[in-house]
Amino acid sequence: MREIVFDTETTGFDPENGDRIVEIGCVEILNQVPTGNTFHVYINPERDMPQGAFEVHGLSEEFLSDKPVFAAIAEEFMSFVGDGSKLVAHNASFDMKFINAELKKVNFTEVSLDRVVDTLAIARRRHPMGPNSLDALCSRYGIDNSRREKHGALLDAELLADVYIELLGGRQRGFDLVSHDETASQRASDDGRSVTQAVRPSPLPPRLTDSEEAAHKAFVDRLGDNTIWQRIWDSEDTPRGVS
Repeated sequence: MREIVFDTETTGFDPENGDRIVEIGCVEILNQVPTGNTFHVYINPERDMPQGAFEVHGLSEEFLSDKPVFAAIAEEFMSFVGDGSKLVAHNASFDMKFINAELKKVNFTEVSLDRVVDTLAIARRRHPMGPNSLDALCSRYGIDNSRREKHGALLDAELLADVYIELLGGRQRGFDLVSHDETASQRASDDGRSVTQAVRPSPLPPRLTDSEEAAHKAFVDRLGDNTIWQRIWDSEDTPRGVS
């Protein structure tokens, strides 16, 4: 399954008040493994940069002045995202209101919210006592975020991809230790998705050879008739191969 973990940086909190996206970073993961394929772009917001926003991400109006406007990168961004991939973000409602506001401005179809996975919501279910910021989750899961001196869309998306994998159960979930012809059952994971669990169709056969079983029986016989081992061995309910 292809998913896109992404993050945005903006000029403020509300696109309806004129705030714009200034950076997008995306990381592709397949079956919960990062592929190394990324999308990253700085965007000229066509407006000034409030001081508060600059202190968060460090992107100045001067730095962004020669970067492409959103209309120039919209097609490339939507091509990378694709039509069916899930979009994964932390506090996704914030990022999505900006993404869809920008798409609407350039007459692109808005992204359906049923494609979106919010890692903050997953984290709050898994860790209801918090904290559940990206930095806090990196600390909880031992993910190195030492490069994160300021917010940056691509770096934050890369960190979030690792956090997301841990929130879903960690990398060991990807180890396929079950043959495909074994029976499988389904259970619901924390994020509401289906997780396949193997069900063994029959017990393992005894691992003792006939000669090992005979040697063990001879040893128990030498212990006498009044030992617990002899009584266990003579019990009709005890299957051979179990001692």
